[in-house]
Amino acid sequence: MASQRDIRRRIGAVRNIKQITRAMQFVAASKLRRAQESTLASRPYSDKIDEVLADLAAVLGAEEHPLLAQREGGKRMIVLITTDRGLAGPLNTNTIRFAAREITRHEGDLTVVTVGRKGRDAMRRARVPLEAHFAGFGDKPTFADILPLARLITDSFLNGSVSTVDIVFSRFESTLVQRPASDRLLPIDYGESTAQGIPGHQFIFEPDAATVLTQLLPRYVATRLYQAVLESRASEESSRMVAMKNATENAEELIEDLTLSYNKVRQANITREMIEIATGAQPR
Repeated sequence: MASQRDIRRRIGAVRNIKQITRAMQFVAASKLRRAQESTLASRPYSDKIDEVLADLAAVLGAEEHPLLAQREGGKRMIVLITTDRGLAGPLNTNTIRFAAREITRHEGDLTVVTVGRKGRDAMRRARVPLEAHFAGFGDKPTFADILPLARLITDSFLNGSVSTVDIVFSRFESTLVQRPASDRLLPIDYGESTAQGIPGHQFIFEPDAATVLTQLLPRYVATRLYQAVLESRASEESSRMVAMKNATENAEELIEDLTLSYNKVRQANITREMIEIATGAQPR
């Protein structure tokens, strides 16, 4: 059985860990509020650009822009978005497992672009070829931060290096629910969204629809990537807040158990000393 000194030291260590996890919980809660507001605020813009693209697609066809071209075969690119830091619960594990299933489900040539250190390290361990790596975009990612990533993906698709591009990220649904998701980024599939848009030939485009489409499609790619990064950012802080809350509660329970063990050892020592005193005081 551990001594009183050992138990006291362990209680002190657990209390220190509890202070750290509680502080991290509050920090994550503060960051989550900002990340959630940014994510929810950007969703209407992302949805609206889908509608505008659907309206243009009703007028034009795939031959009007190479980003709309459907190609058979070719190499597939997966953009894997994870976090740079750990202590975010099962978030990264679930996202990486989801990406692994996507990789194994579709055979053929594959390359991966990672955003976040956790995804990069996992892909390297699995010996998956990496096209490029981007560090996390910080606590407040901006649209300008996404442009180099969007340009790399767009150029790879236009020069024929890849035929399809998918994004794998964690979609933020609520504080307690974040689900891994995979969205097709390129070629742009406007078939389903066309039904949501207004049928073509009801708009007047200036200077013309093809020029508007040329300007819109790169913006569309960057917007989809930016939305995925925001979703992952909100999911990260949400998962970290819940994980640190659980860690704090576990530390409190461990302190209670250790305190009970300490009192038992202390009582046993007192009882033994009293018995020794009483035994030594008896006449011979």
